Amino acid sequence: MKSIKWGILSTAKIGMEHLIPAIQASEMGTVHAIASRVTQKAEETAGRMNIPVSYGSYEELLADETVNAIYNPLPNHLHVPWTIKAMEAGKHVLCEKPIALNSKEAESLLQKTREFPDLKVTEAFMYRFHPQWEEVQSLIGNGEIGNPESIHAVFTYYNDDPENIRNWPHMGGGGLMDIGCYCISVSRFLFDSEPDSVYGKLDIDPGFGVDRKASGILKFGDKTSTFTCSTKIENDQRVVIYGSGGLIEVEKPFNPPGDKSVHIYLTKNGKHQAIEVEAVDQYKLQVDAFNNSILNDATVPTPLEDAVANMKVIDAVFKSGEKSSEELV
Repeated sequence: MKSIKWGILSTAKIGMEHLIPAIQASEMGTVHAIASRVTQKAEETAGRMNIPVSYGSYEELLADETVNAIYNPLPNHLHVPWTIKAMEAGKHVLCEKPIALNSKEAESLLQKTREFPDLKVTEAFMYRFHPQWEEVQSLIGNGEIGNPESIHAVFTYYNDDPENIRNWPHMGGGGLMDIGCYCISVSRFLFDSEPDSVYGKLDIDPGFGVDRKASGILKFGDKTSTFTCSTKIENDQRVVIYGSGGLIEVEKPFNPPGDKSVHIYLTKNGKHQAIEVEAVDQYKLQVDAFNNSILNDATVPTPLEDAVANMKVIDAVFKSGEKSSEELV
């Protein structure tokens, strides 16, 4: 193969706005087909997005032998089942985060991939492909903030739509699964290790039954990471890395605009420095990396072992948050 032909499972918003344009912009891939459970919707979307083929079922798409790779942006409870179906149909899979409903399900997917050693499967944490994180890692590696001691991450937005699947508990809704997974991922990514203890606090929406706010403390030996995510707070996102000799603030850590430069702020010795990072499409960089792993039989950018590890931390936050807390008197 010289180019990957993609099939898109569903007409999910993230696919329409980000992944399909990213694949179409890639020199190593094209969008060949899209599927919806409503035939007319698939046809209309295909026409609007300049996609050659449309299908009225996911099964028809997976049966298309022309398709090499599948993008799976289905609701969280369908990530593992349809990723497995895609592998059984001989397709590589880029699956949206979080990879599963829990670590046990994620582990079952990892085990299943070992039956298909020639297929590539990865979790779509697109933020890791933005060059701002290379800059952050370089600053830390060069000792600009001394020893990194603590990370604090915030990711929030407001969503009170009862028809939005993020507010449906049976589909894996809630803030921790949707955006808290980023906060957990970034601390593991920057510390390059797994936490040895986790504390979580959850605020459950009485109407929807999902967590509308989740906070956590992750302990990595003598280092710590804290986070807050919420679906009922004003839109914001931020990551701050505190070191013994300074700090780094990332203003748009997870979904920076693809058409505007972003800034990283370094504070040390009482001085503040703004570091500009050029505009890039992190979704395209993600797609290019995955296409490359297929075409050159290379390791996928984010191995499923990482996805399983992230789910284990999410499970631990849920478990801790579900325990009754004791009041201090």
